[in-house]
Parts: sequence; C-alpha cells; structure tokens
Amino acid sequence: MKVSVVGGSIGGLTAALVLQDLGHDVCVYERSPVPLSQRGAGIGLLQETSRYLTDVAGIDINDISVATSAIRYLARDNSVLHETSHPYRFSSWNTIYRQLLNRLDESNYRLSHEMVTWSEPHNTTVTVDFTNGGSIESELVVFADGVNSLARATLLPGSQPNYSGYVAWRGMVPESELSNSTLAALDNALTYHVYPHSHILVYPIPGIDGETEIGKRLFNFVWYRNYAAGTELQDLLTDANGVQREVSLPPGAVSPHHINEMKTHAAEWLPAPIAELVRRTEQPFLQVVFDLMIDKMVFGNTCLLGDAAFLGRPHAAAGTAKAADDAWALSSALSSHSSLSDALRQYESTQMAVGRQLIDRTERIGRRSQFDCNWVPGDKEFLFGLKGPGL
Repeated sequence: MKVSVVGGSIGGLTAALVLQDLGHDVCVYERSPVPLSQRGAGIGLLQETSRYLTDVAGIDINDISVATSAIRYLARDNSVLHETSHPYRFSSWNTIYRQLLNRLDESNYRLSHEMVTWSEPHNTTVTVDFTNGGSIESELVVFADGVNSLARATLLPGSQPNYSGYVAWRGMVPESELSNSTLAALDNALTYHVYPHSHILVYPIPGIDGETEIGKRLFNFVWYRNYAAGTELQDLLTDANGVQREVSLPPGAVSPHHINEMKTHAAEWLPAPIAELVRRTEQPFLQVVFDLMIDKMVFGNTCLLGDAAFLGRPHAAAGTAKAADDAWALSSALSSHSSLSDALRQYESTQMAVGRQLIDRTERIGRRSQFDCNWVPGDKEFLFGLKGPGL
C-alpha cells in the first residue's frame, strides 16, 4: 500500500520503518521546517523503543544508552533509605530520534508539511491537505501528530487532556560539571527522593551528541511538583517574554523568577547531591502532566498512534515505548491480514487494551506520589514498564 505517516517524531519514524520493511510505500510528513530536537531530554529506554534499532538495524545497545544496575532512594540527609538491584537503560530523545531518522531515506521524510485537513472521497483512499498547498493520496494514513494532535481533536472532539495537578520540571548537567561526592551518590542508579506531595528522580543519559562514555554523559532529573489549576498554573506557564503557553516551556523560556524559586526550593528540600544537580542546570524546562483516555483509535482508513491516541503520565517511562509499540502492533496486524479493515480492527483491539492499563496505572502512581503521599520506597508498582510494573 501507499502509506502516509503524519508526524515525524519517534513514533512516526518507527511506524514508517516497520511498515516500509513490510514492503509498503511509506512517506512521513512533518510540520517542522527543520529536523526535530528536544535538547537532549532523557528517556527510560524500554525494549519497545529500542527494538527496531537493536533487533533490525543491529545497533549495539551500549552505543545508544547508559546502563544502571540499582534503584536507590536518598533521604533528605543524603543517607540511603532503600536500594535494590534492578537493571535499567536510559537514553535521550535526541539520540533515538537521530538513529531512527538516519535509517529512513531522506526523500521519504518531508519537512514543512503541516496537515490542515483530510478526506476519504472514495472509501479506499485518503487525501491529506497541507498548509503549504500540497496534498497527497494514500490507502492508509497513520496520525502520529503528538500531544496536540489535530487528528484526535477532529475525530474525537470531546476528548480533552486532563490536567493532573502537577508538572514535571526537567533539566540535565554534564557529569564533568558535578562534584565527586554528587557523582558517587548518583552513580550507577536510578535515584529517587520522595517527600510530601512531590518526588524527583535522577539518572544518567548520553551526552548531547549521543556520547555514552563515562565523563561525557549527562545527568538528567525529572521533578514532579504540584501547581493548582487556574492562576497558579497560568503564571508558571507564562514564559520569559510574557507569552502564555499551554503544554510546556522549552529550555530558555521559563521565567527567571520561577527558576529562582525552583532552585531555592531544591536547596531547602532535596538531598545535597540532587540539589546540586538542579541548581547547576542552566536552562531548566518543564512539561505539564496530562492524561487522556480515548475509546477509539481507527477511523476508516486512518488510525491514531502514540501520543495522538492515549496520553499517559510519564511515571512508567513508557511514552516513547507506547508509540513504538503501537507501530509494531500495526505492522503485525497488517502482516496478519489481507484486509486493511481487519488489520486495523486487530490493531485497535490490542492497543486500546495497552493504552487503558497504562493510563490507569500511571494515574494511580501520580495520585499516590503527589496527593495521597503513600509511596513506600521499594514498592514494585513504581517500576518502569509499558505493560505493567517491570514489563
């Protein structure tokens, strides 16, 4: 078939690659005029995300990720509250995106293509129109257009993301800029500090250009803090130029007084090693934490994928994994059925189940950590995993 993927992030690229490998004629349409970048933001590298690069492209997992072997909880006085052996892999969004992009022919990745509308005039093909005046016709369109999906908003107009009551502050610092005592405290672990109505986690990730060697890596933090909906959240999301944002503030956009408050709070509330990491971050950024449950992923000859479908809170480290898993599930369904409609029904059935359990689990984790305050260090419910704790 001729397949069009709308959205060129990790999910869209994975879908394009796995469908291309099935023999389909696939092209990705990305609205950005330049290749994407998330300034090195860290991700938990679950197997679903790395699967194409390791299993198909033959890349050594050590070349795209940093391994840790323990989960560690620090107390406010820097002592170790709890530690258990548990392996994880961490990478950065940029590292995975670039590796996937390098495996797709440049002619099949079209920048400056922002979708404006689409139609199915013949019930067998879909016509997509773009703001640049172009249009394409395909037998299947995969909508991978992210958190603010135009496709989802159009197809499911009643589905609106739900604000969780908190945001994720994020940042990273080169390990070469951290003190020896901080490196020793954070070494070889996913490190948590949990305190009333908040928690922060720290882990190593590849350097800005994907370096995984010790000394060239970054240490990444994700810090969940509660902000009341309304005036308090709106003030936080008013950027340094006075522009109101809705979903996130990228590096360099957070108002200086909020950065100062955040770093002061870190010094007062966090263990010294984690506080040092936060305070040394030059350009922290933040993402509002939403979730969204939907009841349909397939519409005629189109389907939703990744964040264009379900929006899960990041506590399972499964955002990119969910998008990649959707792509693999779509590939599996298409290879199992000669009928496109039958394949899409299978895809919807399996991925609706994955999405629902992920939303339920991450909502429960967020409620326990940010509001109920009953997170016990070592509780296995908090293990990363797309299809269950540690799975």
